[in-house]
Amino acid sequence: MSDAGRVAEAAARLLADSYTVYLKTHNFHWNVTGPMFTTLHALFETQYMELALAVDEIAERIRAIGHVAPGSYSEFARLAKVREASTVPKATEMIEILTADQQTVAESARDLFRAAEETGDQASADLAVRRIEVHEKNAWMLRSHLE
Repeated sequence: MSDAGRVAEAAARLLADSYTVYLKTHNFHWNVTGPMFTTLHALFETQYMELALAVDEIAERIRAIGHVAPGSYSEFARLAKVREASTVPKATEMIEILTADQQTVAESARDLFRAAEETGDQASADLAVRRIEVHEKNAWMLRSHLE
């Protein structure tokens, strides 16, 4: 596999994980209930709106290095480590689930960083570092609601 192919593959996995977390966060935004409703409704909206921009940036990076970005639910399901939500859990479970998912996406971004560093692709490495920072911060913000 070419260097760009290795980077594109790692970026595709990051895209799939990011899109799945976007969808799950949006779902939880719509369906959260309970005493933390207002706080979580707003936090989930902030996070899914940021993810909506991020998936575009990741997909465009894949295109910029000459590969096709995945763009279907079946491709995302095949590539993602993050799993879709099949139920509507209680608010505290939503927080726990999304915290774990944010950490998973950060790990996917680390995988992209390693591939980009090994192949000398500074732009993809920079994208990965920015995504790690966002997902680690998101996990912290979510986790703070459980303390």
